[in-house]
Amino acid sequence: MFPQTHPICAVILAAGEGKRMKSNRPKVLSEVLFKPMLRWVMDAAYTAGIANLCVVTGYGRQMVEDYLAQTCMEGLSWRLATAVQEQRLGTAHAVQTAGSFLQEFIHGDVLVLNGDSPFLDPENIQNAWRQHHEQDCAVTVISAEVDDPTGYGRIVRDPDTRTLQKIVEQKDADPDTLQIREVNSGAYWFRISDLLRVLGRIGNQNAQQEYYLPDAIRLLLEDGKRAGAFQASSGQAVLGANDCLQLHRLNAIARQNILQRHLQNGVEIPCLDGVILGPDVEIGAHVRILPGTILSGATQIGNACVIGPHTCLHEVQVADGMELRYVQARRCSITETLPPFTCIAPPEHRRHPHPHL
Repeated sequence: MFPQTHPICAVILAAGEGKRMKSNRPKVLSEVLFKPMLRWVMDAAYTAGIANLCVVTGYGRQMVEDYLAQTCMEGLSWRLATAVQEQRLGTAHAVQTAGSFLQEFIHGDVLVLNGDSPFLDPENIQNAWRQHHEQDCAVTVISAEVDDPTGYGRIVRDPDTRTLQKIVEQKDADPDTLQIREVNSGAYWFRISDLLRVLGRIGNQNAQQEYYLPDAIRLLLEDGKRAGAFQASSGQAVLGANDCLQLHRLNAIARQNILQRHLQNGVEIPCLDGVILGPDVEIGAHVRILPGTILSGATQIGNACVIGPHTCLHEVQVADGMELRYVQARRCSITETLPPFTCIAPPEHRRHPHPHL
C-alpha cells in the first residue's frame, strides 16, 4: 500500500507505568485476550504495511525489551528498534527520544501510536495515511466519534472546509466545545521533516510541566503547514486502559468482536458461556465450539472439528475431524482424537503450567 520510494515507520509510546493497574509489569504488557496490548498495536502497524517500528520504553524497560526480543524470534520480517525515555516528561518528549530512529526516515512519514490502545486497526491506519498523503498534510490526527467524549481532547474543525483547526483538551474546553463528540485517539501521521522542526519548540508551560505532542499541531499550523483529521470507522479506535476495570472492558469488547467474526464465518457456537477465542486463533469450516473452551495464541483448528466442552488450547495445531473434550494442550500438534481429561504440555511447562490453560 505504501510506495517503496516513500519511507514509512512507526513510533510506539510504551514508557508509562500505569500505576492504577496495580500490577508488577508495565501497562503495555497487560493482556487483552491473552495478548499484550503492545503486541496488538505492533501487529496492527505491521499488518498495515509498516515494517520499521521503534518502541519507546521507560518504566519496566527490561521487561518490555525482553518481550520484544522474544517477539523478534518469531521470524516476522520487521525491524524492531527501541528508544529509552528515562524521565516520563510527556508524549512529545517520548517522541524526541526516538530522534535518531526518525532521522533514518527523514524524507518520509511516521505513525505515532499509543502502546495501550489495542483497537486501532490496519485499515484505518492505511486510510488515514492515504488522506494524509492526498491532502499533503504535515500532520494528520486519527480521530473517532464517541458517545461519551469526557476526558478526551476534542477535534475542532473549520465549519466550512472541515479541515482541522485545533485540538482542545477537556480542561480547556468551553461549553460549546464540550458538545463535540469527535475526539483525538492519540495516534498521528506526521511528515517527519516537519515534526522534527517543531519538536524542540514544544514547551511545558502546563500544570504537569510535560511536553505534549498535540502542541506540535498548533506549531505546524502557525508555520503555515496543513493539518488534517481522519475519522476512524469505529469509536473503539480511541479506547485504552488505565486500570483493571477499563482492561476488563477492553477484554469484553474484544471477545464479542472475535466471537461475532467467527460466527459470521460459519463456526457453530451454540452457547457462548465460557468461550474465549484469542485474536490470532484460526478456525476451519464446519467446526463446533462448546462451552468452557479457551483457545489462545496462534492456535489453528482444522475443518469438521468439535472442540469442547472445557477444552483449553494454546499454540496448538489441530488436524481435520478431531473431537477434543476436556482436553488441555499447549504448543503441540494434535492429529488424533484424544480421550477426555488429556493434558499435553512441553516438558519445560509441566511443573509450572501456563496461566492460560
